[in-house]
Amino acid sequence: MIAAKAAPGKAEEPATVVIIDDDEAVREALEGLLDSVGLRGRSFASVQHYLDAQPAIGIGCMVLDVRLPGRSGMDFHAELAKTKDALPVIFISGHADVPMSVRAMKAGAFEFLTKPVHHQELLDAIQAAIAKHRERRCQERGLVSQRARFETLTAREREVTLLVVSGRRNKQIAGDLGLSEATVKLHRGQAMRKMAVQSVVELVRIVDSLGLEAEHTA
Repeated sequence: MIAAKAAPGKAEEPATVVIIDDDEAVREALEGLLDSVGLRGRSFASVQHYLDAQPAIGIGCMVLDVRLPGRSGMDFHAELAKTKDALPVIFISGHADVPMSVRAMKAGAFEFLTKPVHHQELLDAIQAAIAKHRERRCQERGLVSQRARFETLTAREREVTLLVVSGRRNKQIAGDLGLSEATVKLHRGQAMRKMAVQSVVELVRIVDSLGLEAEHTA
């Protein structure tokens, strides 16, 4: 039996596996498989049924058939890929060929499996996809926290911070901004305290992850 692993002393947000397949027998079989390993499944007969239901999914992944009535799985995945925090998609198909699978993987699919799907192979893919989505969510929460810390900096502290991470020395920054070197050191220290970092390397990593850069005045 495969079960979701939780960090010691910390309960993880439960994961949901969305199943979209027009074959009722397949949907029931997959739901039973997920239930046997303690995973929650939500199944739908078509993309439209899924969109109509608008299920609230936090952490999870999607098992998506390629050929579906109405909108195809491939077309739906192309739309999903454009949205923020899209669920990782595991394609399943009984009519797969190499070009189709290559196209799906190039479009960002997490995995592409052919029917009849081996249960262990599918479960391994689902667990890996969920882990990837959980990690991505964690990283995004970290970015939100870092952005909030950056927003607490004063305008001058932001100027100094961006010049520091661009490689300017305190003396150069002082000349750029018309400040004394001591004042630059003060702003730099305050900024690092507010950003909760101990080194310029950490500061560079955070500013880079936020997509910020300095405007050189010299």
